[in-house]
Amino acid sequence: MGDKKKTGLVLTGGGARAAYQVGVLQGISTILGEAGWRPERNPYDIICGTSAGAINATALACHADNFEEGLHRVLHVWENFSADQVYRADSLGVIRSGAKWLSLLSFGWVLRRWRATSPNALLDNTPLVTLLNRMLNFPRLDAALLDGALHALAVSASSYTAGQHITFFQTEADIAPWVRSQRIALRSQIGVEHLLASSAIPLIFPAMPIFCNGRREYFGDGSMRQLAPISPAIHLGAEKVLVIGAGRLIEQPRDIATSAQYPTLAQIAGHAMSSIFLDSLAVDIERMSRINLTLSVLTEEQRARTPLRPIDMLIIAPSERLDEIAVRHVHSLPRPIRALLGAIGATDERGGALASYLLFEASYTGELIRLGQADALERRIDVLNFFGMTQSGALPLEGVIRTG
Repeated sequence: MGDKKKTGLVLTGGGARAAYQVGVLQGISTILGEAGWRPERNPYDIICGTSAGAINATALACHADNFEEGLHRVLHVWENFSADQVYRADSLGVIRSGAKWLSLLSFGWVLRRWRATSPNALLDNTPLVTLLNRMLNFPRLDAALLDGALHALAVSASSYTAGQHITFFQTEADIAPWVRSQRIALRSQIGVEHLLASSAIPLIFPAMPIFCNGRREYFGDGSMRQLAPISPAIHLGAEKVLVIGAGRLIEQPRDIATSAQYPTLAQIAGHAMSSIFLDSLAVDIERMSRINLTLSVLTEEQRARTPLRPIDMLIIAPSERLDEIAVRHVHSLPRPIRALLGAIGATDERGGALASYLLFEASYTGELIRLGQADALERRIDVLNFFGMTQSGALPLEGVIRTG
């Protein structure tokens, strides 16, 4: 890889919203291909993911030796998704998990006799194990890291047991694990258990046990307590970072009636999830932009005395509200899931935010893919500048790449 700047890819969390990421990556591949980039070549030296973004990240990393093939495979999964590939969507499965969980939540003091067999979450995500084993080729990932087709892969999860945010990373490079306030990194052989942990949306999917720090700890979604989503890519050596968000970074307040209705359970849950999945990324981008600005006004001597370094960033996030798109597709969910979500108010406009994370159905994910492709193509010049290319071919550009 020579002395060129290492490029990092950061895929954030967001459940079914992660379909948007695949659309963006497809759009970027189209732009690069038209400019002369070899389609099988991996554009990203370092790939980092959280939650559903961790699944996308690992699937792409497993095909770092032929990026076009990997992207095509991931795209095929998202274009043909159905909820029963991620969680039990049949009546029996819903009764055993969701209906029973809601009953215990509402009448736990009456139903204490169920305590010994109480469900751990709203939905049973055991079908996801089958999907991950079908999607991922971990020996191929090991080979890509060994051959240099990929520099590093990182996925993040949150330990309910220790109260820490942990980034698990795999690389052949000599990179020391880092420690920060309430977040640490651990070198690990990444497997299905890490992805199940990273994507375990709180209360929706059950926690996942992982043996680390000499003991078994239970982990949930990596977006929780993720104070610096871009940080792992930088620690692993990235000097340029492409970040794909799962929600609009600047959201205008909604028009509300003179007398607002009391929020439904789904509305509250959706608001909480948006805080978990979206807010920390916006704050981290602002922080990185301030650091870049500060470094730009320092002298060369002053910059030499600080461990900070400028990071070229390109940020691509949805141009439309994904919760509004979700409301148009709620009807595509299996009837038992619609009934379950309807019981907490997640099938109307006010519950659209919650539905947007759980709508693993092709009609919805397909629209997000198309939106991602369109948003990427709108940023054609920014993409070419970020990768140091021109419209006519793979020619390096001079100058500083600005944050997108």
